Amino acid sequence: MSHKFKLGQRVRQVRATAGDKDGAGMLCEVIRLMPEDRSGEPGYRIKSSAGERAANESDLVLAG
Repeated sequence: MSHKFKLGQRVRQVRATAGDKDGAGMLCEVIRLMPEDRSGEPGYRIKSSAGERAANESDLVLAG
């Protein structure tokens, strides 16, 4: 599976990651493409005003 989002794109996190209940809906920028996890889902490093974090592709939507 290839990455849906590209470096520098603005995305929104639709689901908060573990330990980050305030992350959902936050506007972020893709800063790094990560390898696929064991299930084959691509990962990303994203950056927002709250800091950097990792996210799975299913947790993100393109900001419009």
